Amino acid sequence: MSQAIVITAGPTREKIDPVRFISNYSTGIFGYELAKEALRRGLKTVLVSGPTGIKAPAGVKLVRVESALDMRRAVLKELKRADYLVMAAAVSDWRVKTPALSKIKRANKTLTLHLVENPDILTEAAKLSNKAIVAGFALETEDVERNALLKLRNKGLDIIIANKLSSKKDIFGDNIIDIIILDRLGNRHIYRRGSKKKLAKIILDKILRFNI
Repeated sequence: MSQAIVITAGPTREKIDPVRFISNYSTGIFGYELAKEALRRGLKTVLVSGPTGIKAPAGVKLVRVESALDMRRAVLKELKRADYLVMAAAVSDWRVKTPALSKIKRANKTLTLHLVENPDILTEAAKLSNKAIVAGFALETEDVERNALLKLRNKGLDIIIANKLSSKKDIFGDNIIDIIILDRLGNRHIYRRGSKKKLAKIILDKILRFNI
């Protein structure tokens, strides 16, 4: 029986009103490359994707979501049958407490939005996953390895893939990046100047062979 993997990709969108939202610059490329590679290796692949302009690979089970709450529901549902969970999505940490039901008109020079924290999907999934290997991603602006290790430990992950956001590079749109892969067993690997397609193969190697 083939193993099952759940991969998340892309950004989330948190509504302000019917025409505006809070989001981020994630393209979803990494998550989609991971899904392609998982399919190539014969895994039953579920791709939980926020809004992107990328066509899903044929053969994947695509679950489209918009908000962080949507993604949480989808991930926890699919996790029940998963052997691996790879959270590559850039999930918004906050959402507007009460989105407006109609378009907000320009009336004042300032507008105050009341933001509330979104659920920590990765931490929740790691606690609920009895058998699944759980991998997360960490995009940092400073102290990359230190912050990635903290995230790995605090969220109870098996593996974390970290990279740095630099003012000189567009980490979301750039296809050639550097990553550090850390795991809870103390292993540490650095890969420089790799395409996201090539790095997806390396990442899946680490995840599928973890703790063997």
